[in-house]
Amino acid sequence: MVRTFIKENTVIPFMKIKGIVEILCVLLVVGSIVSMCVKGLNWGLDFTGGIVVETEYTEGVDLNKVKEAYAKEGINGTTQHFGSQRNVVVRVAPKDGIDQQTVTNKVFAASKTIDPEVKLARNEYVGPAVGEELVESGILAIVVSLIAILAYIAFRFEWRMATGAVISLAYDVIVVMGTFSVLQIEYDLTVLAAVLTVVGYSLNDKIVVFDRIRENAVKLPRNTEMPRLFDISLTQTLSRTIITSGTTLITVVSLMIFGGEMIYGFSLALFVGIVFGTISSIYVASTWALILGIKRENLIPVKVEKKETDGYETMD
Repeated sequence: MVRTFIKENTVIPFMKIKGIVEILCVLLVVGSIVSMCVKGLNWGLDFTGGIVVETEYTEGVDLNKVKEAYAKEGINGTTQHFGSQRNVVVRVAPKDGIDQQTVTNKVFAASKTIDPEVKLARNEYVGPAVGEELVESGILAIVVSLIAILAYIAFRFEWRMATGAVISLAYDVIVVMGTFSVLQIEYDLTVLAAVLTVVGYSLNDKIVVFDRIRENAVKLPRNTEMPRLFDISLTQTLSRTIITSGTTLITVVSLMIFGGEMIYGFSLALFVGIVFGTISSIYVASTWALILGIKRENLIPVKVEKKETDGYETMD
């Protein structure tokens, strides 16, 4: 079991290198923002719309050969099997000087070099599933949700912890999006769903850590310093973190390897989000709470003393 790797009285000094890790995380976030500003994101057809052409071959074909044939005709898009190995669909983002008929003719010509008996199953222009108004609404929803998370954690724990949690969640999202910007992997609705999943997953991890920190603030001796209290709490939750993140990553990596092109972006976003989210749960959220000057007294609930009565009520 994982617990055998961490002895009962072991305390890992996480906070000893909190400054170094925080600087590295900030550099990673800044690099992600710079990449998104310079290179941008490779938006999928869900956001941009585009041309869809489906061809039907007489027998199953290798997608790599189809992509090579398309590339010779100057067609660059998302190519995948559709329903069976004989059907291939390509989605091409709209560009200046490229119209639906031109793309269709080039795709059909390239397909004929592979199979002279190939048939054109369909060709159509698909509008963006996510319009400008929906993008604005989505951004607004994320901002409102972060504010709600800030309020919830501040109410349940402490405002310094809430601030650290929101900062670390922002780091998680930016790093995931920065990865897609650097690699120029298509960013579509499935990736967006993965990013939102990462937010929920990472938030749950931070709540578990914060809950243990609050418990230890009451249990541990009063002379325990805050960095030491955080180290003890993080060490105690490390087994749970390894088991949860490890089992989840096994599934995600399997999807990345065997899931195919369709869900590669989704699984990659989850992989990056879980790995970095685990690091941010241990360091970023806790580090910012310490930077903002959280004290033991801030975590101990105030006891309300009840006045004893003789059991009788007086009436004026």
